[in-house]
Amino acid sequence: MEKSGHLDAKAVLYASIAILTWSSAYAAIAYGLGSYTPGEVALARLAVGTGCFLAWMRVRRLPLPPLTAWPPLLALGVLGLAVYHLCLNYAETHIASGTAAIIIALAPTATAATSALWLNERLSGRMIMGLSVALCGVILVVLASGKNLSFQPKAALVLVSVLAAAIYFTGQKPLSARHGAAAVTTVTFIGGTLGALPFGLGLAHALSAAPLSRTAALLWLGLAPTFVGYLTWNMAIHRASVSKVTSFIYFSTPLALLIGWLWLGERPGGLTLTGGAIVVAGVILSNTKGRAVRKVPARTACES
Repeated sequence: MEKSGHLDAKAVLYASIAILTWSSAYAAIAYGLGSYTPGEVALARLAVGTGCFLAWMRVRRLPLPPLTAWPPLLALGVLGLAVYHLCLNYAETHIASGTAAIIIALAPTATAATSALWLNERLSGRMIMGLSVALCGVILVVLASGKNLSFQPKAALVLVSVLAAAIYFTGQKPLSARHGAAAVTTVTFIGGTLGALPFGLGLAHALSAAPLSRTAALLWLGLAPTFVGYLTWNMAIHRASVSKVTSFIYFSTPLALLIGWLWLGERPGGLTLTGGAIVVAGVILSNTKGRAVRKVPARTACES
């Protein structure tokens, strides 16, 4: 049964595991792109993840939703997974993995805004202010993502990924309450894999020619950030409100920058770091509450 929406210990644990694995994805994508196309990276990642989820469902003997419930789940997977990963991968052919992570940090606020429109979750003035601040930071990061201060279209593709993630996280919550988080995740990943299939038709040939280390990066993407990350993330969302859980995403920004620096030698410039700080500040602002005077009611005999 779905919980009250408050962050409990299990929700925090699930969200933390997801963030730790997701933070490594940006550098792994950039490394895999050394031998694979963006479409092949997306297809491999989603296919491995789908296989893991199907195996998980079989081992746990969990039922999949009835076929009549599949169409919206498959559509959600195409938009929230295939579009997300394809746009992110194409963007990383031109921008650093840390830059992509900074722009993705806008996802919590975008998800909260989407939840307000879709699930009627309240959108406060502080949330709107935080979104505005974060958008300013994103614009600076996009402009600074190339060698010169100029607009980079492929960096802007990450904004499409942000919107896709917001729709996915919000849309799967009511469906998870009806069919279960694992079942919904599995079917959406089938949809995501089918959506990425036309963009990765050369994957089989690329696998035979790519170095083992590049292929290992794809396996890591499918197993850790995809299977473990999405499973624990959707379990966290199933236990707490969408906006509260997604606020954890801003922790991935410094982690992704650190991994990109240690693994790929990426050193973000001053403007990128400044824009990233503005994004994180906006996200934090939009996901915190102002101080309020709290009235403590008298305890009644029936209170425990």
